[in-house]
Amino acid sequence: MLKLKSKFDLQRDVVSDVSRTETSAGKADYWAGEDTCILNIERDGGVIYSWRGGTGTTRIGKYDPNTKQNKLLYTFDKQVCVSSCSLNKEETLLAVSLTQRTRGEEHLKPTSKCLTLLIEIHPINNTKVLKAVDCRVRVQFLHPDLDRSSVLESHLLLLAEDGYVDQYHVFLSRQEGYRVVMVNPERLSKLAERVAEDFSWVQWDAHTQRLYYLTHKDKPLLRCVQFFPSHNCETVLELPLEIPSNSFKAVRFVNLGFDHYNEETPEQELVRMEVFTNTIERSMCVCYSRPLRDNQDLTYTVVFVHKGCSKTFGVSLDSERSPQTSRHLHPLFIPVGYYILVYLSGYFLHCINTRQQEMLCHSLFLFGQDADLGLPDHSASITVLGADEESACALLDTGSGRIYSADLSATYLMQILCSDTPTDRPRPNPHLLPPFGPSNNIQTGCILHPTHRRSSGRSDLQRLAALHCLLVYMGNDPDLELQIIDWFCDNMMAFETFDQIQEFILASLYNISYEKSLCLDKVLPYSSVFDKKVPVGLLEVPGVSCITELHTDPVFRGKAKSLQGFWSELQWITERIKYLEAVPNLRYRASHAQVDWGIRMCVCRSERRLSSHLKRMEENTKKVLSMVDTWSLDKKLVPLFNEEDSQQMALIGLMVDKLREHLNRHLPRLGKKKIESLVVNYVAKLLELIRHMLESVWLKYKLGPRVLCLTQQGSSAEWAVFHFMCRILEATRGLCLPLPPGYHTLLAVLGVRCLPHQTFLQYIDHGLLQLTETFITRLMTDLDNSVANEKLKFSILKRLSKPMGQRIYQLWDHPVTSASISRDYVRTLLEKHSRNKGSAFTGRDKPGSFRSEFLPLTYLAKILSNVEEQALNPFEEQENVDAKFVEETALKQTLILLGCDNK
Repeated sequence: MLKLKSKFDLQRDVVSDVSRTETSAGKADYWAGEDTCILNIERDGGVIYSWRGGTGTTRIGKYDPNTKQNKLLYTFDKQVCVSSCSLNKEETLLAVSLTQRTRGEEHLKPTSKCLTLLIEIHPINNTKVLKAVDCRVRVQFLHPDLDRSSVLESHLLLLAEDGYVDQYHVFLSRQEGYRVVMVNPERLSKLAERVAEDFSWVQWDAHTQRLYYLTHKDKPLLRCVQFFPSHNCETVLELPLEIPSNSFKAVRFVNLGFDHYNEETPEQELVRMEVFTNTIERSMCVCYSRPLRDNQDLTYTVVFVHKGCSKTFGVSLDSERSPQTSRHLHPLFIPVGYYILVYLSGYFLHCINTRQQEMLCHSLFLFGQDADLGLPDHSASITVLGADEESACALLDTGSGRIYSADLSATYLMQILCSDTPTDRPRPNPHLLPPFGPSNNIQTGCILHPTHRRSSGRSDLQRLAALHCLLVYMGNDPDLELQIIDWFCDNMMAFETFDQIQEFILASLYNISYEKSLCLDKVLPYSSVFDKKVPVGLLEVPGVSCITELHTDPVFRGKAKSLQGFWSELQWITERIKYLEAVPNLRYRASHAQVDWGIRMCVCRSERRLSSHLKRMEENTKKVLSMVDTWSLDKKLVPLFNEEDSQQMALIGLMVDKLREHLNRHLPRLGKKKIESLVVNYVAKLLELIRHMLESVWLKYKLGPRVLCLTQQGSSAEWAVFHFMCRILEATRGLCLPLPPGYHTLLAVLGVRCLPHQTFLQYIDHGLLQLTETFITRLMTDLDNSVANEKLKFSILKRLSKPMGQRIYQLWDHPVTSASISRDYVRTLLEKHSRNKGSAFTGRDKPGSFRSEFLPLTYLAKILSNVEEQALNPFEEQENVDAKFVEETALKQTLILLGCDNK
């Protein structure tokens, strides 16, 4: 599941390198390579380590990840146990915490459990004892600003197991041009500043320079202290937590020394807790777990501070495991981008989506062998060294001395999508009518026969979560997007619980828009499952329970001038969440806009005028299409955007208008200008996504210009493309989204080539295919007048509206269309004559006489002669029709009606 890349190997980068260096320098006696261990990882990535020398010494060194070089920092002339160590940015001071040994080694003086030293190392000068206490102490230099130039000032944190944190301000001076020494070292303790006290748990985040600690004065309260580049610190956040007051029997150090769990006995591990933040996402999550007890349910909680809620999960583990091996198990929490992985080796893996945490279907659950991360079996040996600005997380394996960068594996997620896919998939029968009738609406049905619904071993919940992770978390990879589209082509049957193409469209659009602004996950759709009754298969995971609760609002305590950046954004998000949670039907749904569209169109037709609203929508459409044109100058593979499609163009303008209105109402902080740009880009990206899917499938099946030829029968490849386009049509109609102009024409062309004529007509009658004027024009001109083609053309003409039919008649050179043109012309002419001169038919029709639509030649000629006498050019309004043509047509029709013509 994780893609691990080795960034540091203690044996390779330190032991081998230092041993080779010492040997080449003739100092092999000084190198024993024993008890080599990692002590700390500084903010710049430097690895501080120690080893036991061959002459009874203990040495401390640093590995620089940028230069790949090792540097000796300090040497103790006797063997000591270094429990914590930190180096200042200028590499002039070394803070060391030594732990007293009890197995025959020389005791530290003064005799105490822990001795904390501050050592001048550039060059080696004085050593100052900061603490000599009987509790563990962790040391950590502050690195608030990595870009600052060297200064003669350092700041050191001392975190004591007794439950307090002190900050030491160390001032330095430079002597003789290179000697850096402490100023008044005897006054360091007097200048110490108390940062926190009375806590039972503490975590240091080196990357963000934040200190989190848990205090239990009245009730469990999580506090965050932010250290600023000015070396000032301030408590910026307080968050109440529902944790038992006796959760920790000893103070827990997180990311300070890396042995915070190894030193404790299993009975003392009541709660494991960690805090993760993400500056890019403006998110904050507090994760804690309780150990497994006799009921075999492992419980862990994730507090989504940025979402205003918490979720408590209970997982039933394998009861066949030995009770002795399964008790007191704690999962490992790993932040990867905006996902938090909850991992218990050999049992389960839960990838929690911190953006889309409302439903379980957007988080991935894996069990058993599928949940293997490739990490050591004992998660206690893994320490998370998360980089706040990076998607990839850093993991330290203290057992092997390796540091890995860990990111989600796209290959593994694609395997989840493609696993258990049958190789011999049933092809839809083109002769079967799709299951749409009077009671089946196209927005909720499927264009496939019900027997063609596919089933697989993987649950739909896992597939949906993996698909969203690929599209949103890894959505900027074009190759990966092509693989997903290829998977669509190979799995055209819709799943029982969700539509793959709908999820592809919405998740891709969400990924694009979320990069521009936060909180859009609350007001824009990112999944189609919210628009329908959610199936049980997407709400439940076997063996997993979930309880959602609203947590107490965090209290932000930063001053106006200091509460900025991440904290100001987090404060705004938490405040906005309160409003967004209280608004019903908050997410935009195009189906609501289409209802409004229908009402407005009826009003406009009744008033017979083009309202300002419609004019504005026309302008919206022009903006969107002009933007698509600028993106697609080199994309002419699929014939889209080449015709006027009034229906789709109206829907495009409507979507821009309603989406703009929706965002202005719920997110006015963005500003009208930014919202305008966002919605135009959103709709343009929608059309571009559909074009991209078609171009991908076009290339996959190697289709060429012959696809547009109506005189040839379609191949199997064209049938596959036609079916894929039908799936896109179903998906967009289900979401009430517009299609690129020209889509319906292309789909109808493929339908004629691939479907039997009778089935093609049924697709039209059931609304799956739409007859565009461009398509009908090509049909009438390209197909010859064979019996089958004539029958098809007549069937098409019968299904056209009267205005469109009159325009199409002009294109087909056929006696029937000629007769229709003549009848329409004569009817119009006679109606004008009747209005001007009275009724043209004064006598009653005799029995057996023909209807007025089929006038006898003699009567018609008489009327036309009378009209010709009153006008020099009576046919000027119909320049393509003359009297000779009308007479010939009328004669022909008369002969047919009398039975005197074989035709």
